[in-house]
Amino acid sequence: MVLLYLVVLVLVAVVLFGLGSALFGRGELLPPLPRATTATVLPASGVTGEDVDAVKFTQTLRGYKTSEVDWVLDRLGQELDLLRGQLAAVRAAHGVDDGSGDAGEPVEGGAHALPADATDES
Repeated sequence: MVLLYLVVLVLVAVVLFGLGSALFGRGELLPPLPRATTATVLPASGVTGEDVDAVKFTQTLRGYKTSEVDWVLDRLGQELDLLRGQLAAVRAAHGVDDGSGDAGEPVEGGAHALPADATDES
């Protein structure tokens, strides 16, 4: 008796699945991306913080797809180099010191710096 109920249940499930597939179709299948391309996007220039926040990487078995992460880091590096070059050109044109003389000195109160009194306690 239980076997009969199980067979009827499977038949009903198959009929409902077939009916749903016939009515709604299989949906639009996206073609796979060509090799050496990515769905990760950044604007060609003028990368903003919002653009970086919106970056999404394809997750793979061991983390993120390395080629996508490398591409984004390369693009951000190029953008930073371009902006620094433009800033240096503007500073040179206006005769403003670029502050490169103190590049080796530590920055006081950086984002990860401890308060001055907290470092004395340890």
